[in-house]
This record gives sequence, structure tokens and C-alpha cells, in this order.
Amino acid sequence: MALTTKQRQFVTEYLVDLNATQAAIRAGYSTRRAKDYAYQLMQRDDVKDEIEAAMAERSKRTEITKDMVLARYWMIATADPNELAVHRRVCCRHCFGRGHAYQWDDEAEFDEATARAMKTKGASLPTDDGGYGFDKTLRPHPKCPKCKGEGHGDVYWGDTRDASPAAKALYARTKKTKDGFEIVTHDQLAALGMVARHLGMLVDKGGDLDEELKRLEIEKRKAEIKKLTEGDGDALMPQRVEVVVKDARVRDADA
Repeated sequence: MALTTKQRQFVTEYLVDLNATQAAIRAGYSTRRAKDYAYQLMQRDDVKDEIEAAMAERSKRTEITKDMVLARYWMIATADPNELAVHRRVCCRHCFGRGHAYQWDDEAEFDEATARAMKTKGASLPTDDGGYGFDKTLRPHPKCPKCKGEGHGDVYWGDTRDASPAAKALYARTKKTKDGFEIVTHDQLAALGMVARHLGMLVDKGGDLDEELKRLEIEKRKAEIKKLTEGDGDALMPQRVEVVVKDARVRDADA
């Protein structure tokens, strides 16, 4: 049986955001009963076949294949987050100073510290016994008597322009915060789950359409239970309420 004009419009609208309820509303079905209409439409084999065909046609038209989508998910799932941000343990000032004495960046830093001390009453003048050339990126010295080989924590933010293709796929955006900024990434576990689903490693016979049906069923049941309990003062009492929901076919608005 051929789809009606409104049903075909529903298929077209569904491809916009894969939201069956909103697609039903945009297709002209009753807003009040959009969830019910969406649920019934998504259960029809002819509607599901039309959606699958439309998706296949869109893939052909845009030249975006399932293999391309799968490859993108795999890049996100396996990207190394350390390319974007790294938490590392770095050395303290005493780790590599001569005799583990305080080590300076250079003579200029030492001279500035000396000048500040001379202007401060009662301050002790610094010494350069530890020498110069402090490199804050080095790992802690395991036998440093000052930090006991632990150094201190340091966060290094990578330059996203230099990231690998996989890391760029993982990177979502940079968000400003009150303390500076934060690198936001895509969910790697979610991406890995999508890869597993594409390869049939997860039990999901209906794919996206099946998930949409489950969501609509839950929404439909919640709405029916709400109707049964609204306005009933006894529903607020601590008692057991048994609700039986019967399958109700929704008549197509075109009928």
C-alpha cells in the first residue's frame, strides 16, 4: 500500500533530525497527539522501508558512505588525548641543581631575585650554588632530597593546529573558564560503541529506527500513566497502583 502525502512528508521531516515526534508535528499531524502518531508510523514496515530508502538515497547523493562514517568514529575512538592535553610530573628547582641546590633559569633571573632581596628588609640574599639552566619540563630526579622524586604536577596544552588527523577528530572546541580554558573532546567510549554497533558486535537489530521506537514507546507509556494519575488526589497516597496499558491504534489523520 502506497504511503499517503502526509506519511511521505513525515519521512522527509524525519531525516532532518531523526526525531519522530517533531517530524510528525512538522508533517501536519496533531501536536497534541504527535507522540502517538509518531509511534504508530514508526511501527509500520512501509514507513520504515521508505525511511531506509531515503537514507540510502541521501548517502548516494552526498557521497557519504557508511565506511566513511565508520572510519570517522574509529579515529575518534582511538585518538590519543595526550596530543591535546597532558598532565605530567615535572622536576622541582632542586632536582638537577649542583648538589641539589636551587637551580636558576639563567643569570638574569638570579640577578632579579638578588635585587628584590636587597630591597626587602631582613631578606637573605640568594646564592647560585645550584647553577643555571633549569628546565621545568624534565621528569623529577628520583633521588632529589627536596621533592623526594615526586616533583609536581603540570598541565601542558597542545597546539591543536599541530594535532594529528585523529586528534583533530577527537577535538570538539576550546571553552573559556574562570580559571583559564578547557579543551572539550568528543566522547571516545560513545564513538567506540558506534563502531561496535556498525560491526554488529552489539545486539541492535533495528539500529537507529529500533532505538527511536523504544524511545517513543517509553514516552507513550509515560503520557498514558500521567493521564491516569492527574487530578486524582488518591494518587498521591502511598498505595500500590496497578496500571494496565492496552495497545491502541491511532487512526491516520489522512484517513
